[in-house]
Amino acid sequence: MIFYPMVISAVAVLVTLIYASYLDIRDRRVPFRTWYPMLIVGIAASMVFFYQQTGNISLIVGYIALIASFLYADYLDNHEAGTPFRLPYLAVVLALPAISWFIIPAISTGKLPETQLIPWYVMFAGLIGYVSYREFTKQPERRLKAKQAKKDARRESNVEEVLSRWYFVLVVIILAIASFYMIGSGGWGGFGIYMAFTAIFCGVFYIFGQMHLFGGADAWALIFIAFCIPTFPIIPLLSTPPLGGYFLSFSVLINALILNLVAPVGIFIINTVKKNRAPLQYMFFGFPVKGDNIQQAWGFVMEDFVEEKNGNIGRKFIGFWDSLRRMRSDEGRVYTKDLREHPEEFEKELGIYKKAGNVWISYAVPFILPITAGLITAVLFGDFLFTIMKFVTGGA
Repeated sequence: MIFYPMVISAVAVLVTLIYASYLDIRDRRVPFRTWYPMLIVGIAASMVFFYQQTGNISLIVGYIALIASFLYADYLDNHEAGTPFRLPYLAVVLALPAISWFIIPAISTGKLPETQLIPWYVMFAGLIGYVSYREFTKQPERRLKAKQAKKDARRESNVEEVLSRWYFVLVVIILAIASFYMIGSGGWGGFGIYMAFTAIFCGVFYIFGQMHLFGGADAWALIFIAFCIPTFPIIPLLSTPPLGGYFLSFSVLINALILNLVAPVGIFIINTVKKNRAPLQYMFFGFPVKGDNIQQAWGFVMEDFVEEKNGNIGRKFIGFWDSLRRMRSDEGRVYTKDLREHPEEFEKELGIYKKAGNVWISYAVPFILPITAGLITAVLFGDFLFTIMKFVTGGA
């Protein structure tokens, strides 16, 4: 079986991912506009696919509402205080779920809208409206004296600040609950499963991206794959996809993670052959470079250095949890890209690295490359983990 709209969408997504991979390798940055071609083609193709399979207008509008919620959250997160706030965006984001959950079902059935979803919609609108209001009234940042800065920080360390930072977790939960309800009530049918899984899957990676636990481009790549290719375009060669084939993006992620395991093994072999010495775990994820050439490398520094009084250099590897904390806070982690682009800010560190001789840095293969490979292998061969599990358990 071939779903031709999904084939067209998959081609558009693949071409975009290849170009995004090139940008990530060259600049270590993927501008958001890079995703526009794949979104235009993929969303249109997915709407055609949903209409061909279900003819359910409520489901299609719910699909658009889901995408609009994520794009609007990104707009809020990146809106600069002092710039015009686009209220029409808010109106669209609030209107789409109401149309999908209430108006269209009421018109199609000739009955009053179901009341069970009303409290969830009120919470959805309240959260989105509240955070939008805070962004609308936010003042441009200004320089503050230390005392005033501490006072403002104490004032912001309250429920309002927590809600503004984590509101999207609640939004994702509401969207998922609404999707399950629409499935149970018969409003969306089996394809509603895609809506629920996509809300959860994309919500997790959006939040990971905001917490700096996942690369921004990598997170958006997985999110947009989920939006643009709802199901497998063709039946894969190895096995029937899990979850009835409704959820290609999960198989892309699994395949990407499995393929990404090749890099650490290769790095370990190279370090062993070159007799590079470090604690075992670091042998898989990093390698030493010359301190005076570190600005030409890609990655982040895996060691802490201290210049001792007698001129010697004290050094130790950064632990896993400490590294995770630094990545989360975006502080204390030294990237070679920053050393290259802002050397004036790292004069002390650069001097220490030169004295140290060799410096261990992480390998820097952008995860968008395994994601691209994961898409290709998932479409052609299926879910690697699912196939392995079927083989081990003796499944057909």
